[in-house]
Amino acid sequence: MEQYELLWQYQQVDMELEKYEREMRANANRKELLKHRDFLLEQQGVLKKIETDVENMGDRMEALADEIERLSASVNEAAAAFEQHRPEDLEEARKQIAAMEKLIATISRYETELAKARKDADARDRQQREVRVRSAKARAEFDRIKLIYDEEYKQAKVTLEQLQSKVAEAAKGIEPELLEKYKAIKRHSTPPITRIHDGRCGGCNMQLPSAEMSRVRDGAIFVECENCGRIILVK
Repeated sequence: MEQYELLWQYQQVDMELEKYEREMRANANRKELLKHRDFLLEQQGVLKKIETDVENMGDRMEALADEIERLSASVNEAAAAFEQHRPEDLEEARKQIAAMEKLIATISRYETELAKARKDADARDRQQREVRVRSAKARAEFDRIKLIYDEEYKQAKVTLEQLQSKVAEAAKGIEPELLEKYKAIKRHSTPPITRIHDGRCGGCNMQLPSAEMSRVRDGAIFVECENCGRIILVK
């Protein structure tokens, strides 16, 4: 049998296989399964970020608490020194008081930041719990749908393997170079092979150039569409 007619028959079962694979990908339970999977992956990312934020907040709160403790000790020491060794003049007293006030202002600023950090950490804890609850619900739904889809896929796989066997059988006898050409065209035009219809490409419906039509009149078995690249069978 002519190679291009063998290829045409190969295309019939190949397109049947491709159609069935599309139907499998369009399965409603498969789509739901992928949606829940993507949601779970997203929530894992959210949890990881929250954990990193909480860890960073913990380090910052610890640093603030240490600094507040150190500055408070400095204020106490400065106040004790002020009481024990009274400044000799008003200017010196003002300087010492200003230094203590500066320390106190810094402590107050750090305490405000520490209070905010604690509040943010509590909010992150609540968010973390909410994410875990949502994830648990999504996981339960994922597991439920997976049981259903696994059974559907098991049944669909039988048909899929039968079609794959038909495609493999149809490929026998076709020259490897021609089969590779078919696959190369298929990457940008499906189906790769068509028939001629009223001097037009059956794939893109473009009128064939006069040079190609001359080949057709001269008895060419096939021509190639300059527009879409498909193989056009004449007979």
